[in-house]
Order: sequence, then structure tokens, then C-alpha cells
Amino acid sequence: MESITVIIETPKGSGHKYDYEPELKCFKLKKVLPVGMVFPFDFGFIPDTKGGDGDPLDVIVISEIATFPGCCMDCRVIGAIKVNQTERDGSTMRNDRYFVVPEVSQLFKEVNSLVQLPDGIITQLESFFKNYNEQAGKKFEILERVNAEEAYQMING
Repeated sequence: MESITVIIETPKGSGHKYDYEPELKCFKLKKVLPVGMVFPFDFGFIPDTKGGDGDPLDVIVISEIATFPGCCMDCRVIGAIKVNQTERDGSTMRNDRYFVVPEVSQLFKEVNSLVQLPDGIITQLESFFKNYNEQAGKKFEILERVNAEEAYQMING
């Protein structure tokens, strides 16, 4: 599988959520998370894609690297979770999350699939996104985990 380029919106450790605003060509502060809640890994998107919510596909970058909003990096896809997200108005859409590792990562350089990650990382990430969405009055229902090849096909399908 070829690497994909991702753009970071919200860096790991941030208690603030940033979104890229294409019309303004900049990153805008979207929300402040509850006290003590931070993004466990970099959160961003895959340019020139479109998810069920109308935004570019969401990615979580599993890495030891400290980045910043707007940082671009080449990554390999290691899997995904298929997700139904129910908005406050009751409408439900697919809003999958893709897991990637930067090509330059040293700590995760041997990781090519979700099952190669340390125990609990994916479970903790699933819990983070459930809680994050709950705080916004939304429901985040995980349908299934998928392997790297299927995730890559979903991105390029």
C-alpha cells in the first residue's frame, strides 16, 4: 500500500479542537474540551476525501512525534473503525476513523496493523471518541474494526 498524506488539525495533548476552514485557508478554534480531557494522539484529515459527514476523512496519527495544526506528513494506514455518529438533531451518518502511523516514526516503525499496537490503545481511543461525542450531545456507535487493507480500500474507494 502506498503512503497517504495527512494534515493535522489538533495535536496530541491539546485540550482544544481545531478545524481547517478551506474558505479562510486557516485553522479555526472549534471548541474547548472539558477540564482534563485532551486528544490522546494527533487528529487530522486526509485531503481531497469526503466522509459521511461531508468533511474530509478523519485520521488518528499513532506516533511519538510532537506536531502542530497544519503539519503535513506521509503515513501508512494500519486500520480503521467504522462508526455511526448520531447528531443532536437525531440524524445519523457514517463518520469512520482511520488509524495511521507516520513513515518517519521510530517507535511505531514496525507497526503495520491495529493488532500490532500495544494492548488497549484502540480501546482507549474508542472510549475517547465516545466520551468526546457524548460531551457534544452526540452518540458515537462503533460498528467494527477493520484491517489495514480494508481501511486503505475504504479511503481510495
